[in-house]
Amino acid sequence: MTKRLYYSDSYLREFPATVIDRRQVEKNIAAILDETAFYPESGGQPYDTGFLGDVRVLRVIESDAGEILHVLEREIPAGPVMGRIDWGRRFDHMQQHTGQHILSQAFVNVAKAPTLSFHMGQDSSTIDVAIAQPSAGQMEEVQALASDLVFQNRPVHVIFTDREGLNSLGVRKETDREGEIRVIDVENFDRSACGGTHVRDTGEIGLICILGFEKYKGGTRVEFVAGSRALRSYQRDHEILKRLSRLHSAAPESIPEITEKLIQEKTSLSREIENLRGELLDVEAKELMAAAPKGQTPTMIRKVYAERSLDSVKVLAQKVVAQPNTLAIFAISDAIQVVVARSKDMTGSCNEAVKRAISELGGKGGGRPELAQAGGFSADALDSWMLSLESYFLNR
Repeated sequence: MTKRLYYSDSYLREFPATVIDRRQVEKNIAAILDETAFYPESGGQPYDTGFLGDVRVLRVIESDAGEILHVLEREIPAGPVMGRIDWGRRFDHMQQHTGQHILSQAFVNVAKAPTLSFHMGQDSSTIDVAIAQPSAGQMEEVQALASDLVFQNRPVHVIFTDREGLNSLGVRKETDREGEIRVIDVENFDRSACGGTHVRDTGEIGLICILGFEKYKGGTRVEFVAGSRALRSYQRDHEILKRLSRLHSAAPESIPEITEKLIQEKTSLSREIENLRGELLDVEAKELMAAAPKGQTPTMIRKVYAERSLDSVKVLAQKVVAQPNTLAIFAISDAIQVVVARSKDMTGSCNEAVKRAISELGGKGGGRPELAQAGGFSADALDSWMLSLESYFLNR
């Protein structure tokens, strides 16, 4: 069984070891060492990366049998080797994981809400907590408490105990682990059974920031960042705020009010534009009816458009057939689409007419008895499609 060096020293960056066995993991070879400082993916914390000698360690996983498998870029021989951890990645994980312990205990203190699960992502992390009705006030109180613990720079201890000793430690969450049990102790604040890597003092976390929260499966999912991630998040958001301030020639604190005003103006303009479009389509429909051949039964309006949206053509067709005994067949040449509409007093089904044309000419489409559309056929078939639709209604 591989000795886990990170259990007692999360700061160990380089270590000598011996390759004692190898395994095939998918398309890669994985090395098994007599001892390792590489952390395997577990408990919501991602794996370490780094090198064994000059060979890149791509992933570190733990098998069902408890073996730690170092998945390699290429094969290495059995025997002595130097391991080297990707320290930037490791320390980031340490900041996030210890930050999670503090945040989880803060939720217990503020809302009596235990943490149900933890996931450390590439850019941010999440915890699911047992809060059915979350509030911004709760989140602010939790973040303030967690930040206070960071600023106090409390020591973080590693305690090794057994099942009997665990009962006297008062851990935040029970564990079913047997034998030696590793406990992370944030001094006078939180004790949790955990096999992950952690900082020595809470001040090394720097900052814990709650980015957002949402209801999730009866509880609440909380997104947070800690350490260098919190700094990057601040830098990114601050740069965005500065750019918005420059664009609006306004102070940063006035941006929300300006944005709300712009949204209201946009909504009002959108309504006005829609009303004007409707009026233009009314005028266009009247012009089409006026230009239609007289004495036809039904009145037939056929027209081909280019660079026009399907929605506007459909609305226009409906306005045309608001007149009795009228049929509208419109096509969009560049999109290769057709629309057919009939007035309510006419017999026949636009949907049936489209289905019949599909069987003869290909394509796809459908709709209702009063309105249907189709597309997906060749440009050469556009005229034939319009004639087929017209024939369906004229031959009834």
